[in-house]
Amino acid sequence: MRNDVSVSCGPRKCGSNLVGARIPRGKVITTARGSSSGELEGHASSRLPPQPCSWGQSSDLLSRIDLDELMKKDEPPLDFPDTLEGFEYAFNEKGQLRHIKTGEPFVFNYREDLHRWNQKRYEALGEIITKYVYELLEKDCNLKKISIPVDATESEPKSFIFMSEDALTNPQKLMVLIHGSGVVRAGQWARRLIINEDLDSGTQIPFIKRAMDEGYGVIVLNPNENYIEVEKPKIHVQSSSDSSDEPAEKRERKDKISKETKKRRDFYEKYRNPQREKEMMQLYIRENGSPEEHAIYVWDHFIAQSAAENVFFVAHSYGGLAFVELNCCNWVSSSEPLDTSVESMLPDCPRVSAGTDRHELTSWKSFPSIFKFFTEASEAKTSSLKPALTRRSHRIKHEEL
Repeated sequence: MRNDVSVSCGPRKCGSNLVGARIPRGKVITTARGSSSGELEGHASSRLPPQPCSWGQSSDLLSRIDLDELMKKDEPPLDFPDTLEGFEYAFNEKGQLRHIKTGEPFVFNYREDLHRWNQKRYEALGEIITKYVYELLEKDCNLKKISIPVDATESEPKSFIFMSEDALTNPQKLMVLIHGSGVVRAGQWARRLIINEDLDSGTQIPFIKRAMDEGYGVIVLNPNENYIEVEKPKIHVQSSSDSSDEPAEKRERKDKISKETKKRRDFYEKYRNPQREKEMMQLYIRENGSPEEHAIYVWDHFIAQSAAENVFFVAHSYGGLAFVELNCCNWVSSSEPLDTSVESMLPDCPRVSAGTDRHELTSWKSFPSIFKFFTEASEAKTSSLKPALTRRSHRIKHEEL
């Protein structure tokens, strides 16, 4: 049992948004930021035609459909560039994504009346953005990419985190950054902000650089990287007529009808779901199959082993759930000025305004207040801090129950 990092609500149902925590050895101060609302990345999924009835009931319908005419309405190929340059976009000196020819911001509705295609294009760009941020973490922030599980075999699924050179050896301060749920990955707060606003508001990079300038070691978690996807193996289904005692002519006629029906069914499926992606299966990463598992794994194998006297957590949105029951300060989305007191949901977690009513901006807008809070907490006299449990120090192992 893990007694000091507990979650009082089910996955994806509630959460603190940006959380920071200072954990001296034997003492805890935690801060949290953001609102309780979740964050929706990207755009709404495309609308699909109503689901058809079963194939047994729709055979007559299929025979009457002019598939050739329907197929003329197919969307363009879902074949997108794999680089920013291929998309003809680049980040300017202000960290804003702009078209390299027109200088305009990113346009979602690139093709009219093709929402699904536009959404897929947006997602493809998002994957490039994720890799781009990874590169910035290594090249701009000088962080190291660390593979997990630490004892993973060569063939099993793996994830990774990022750490500064002194993350485990810094004797004074360690900062841990945790993003929210959805499509975001290590180093990001909100993909939408990166694409539509700038890198400063949408990534953790300003936090990382500020922390390193102030002498912190840094660990960047990657709680949404829980599995890898592989294509499902195709299962060969033997025709029922193969073992039949029916005459060969009758068997051939039934096979011909069956093949024709399958062909029309496949064509119709293609119309309903153009360029249907391959069927994939998920292989979960050992001990990192959920954001909660990931946070616990990194705590046990890295944070708890660090030399830092004080450990600070900054977690946005769902990332804060692992820490909501510690003593904390929660910056929430609100129209009130920054740091204005807001009615608290938790008796041990004061809530103050982040100075914005946009959930995804709470991390960036309360940036100065977070570091001010950490500085004041660091300078507080040790005697004024009440002892608190840490997850590892009072955990009861299953075999001890």
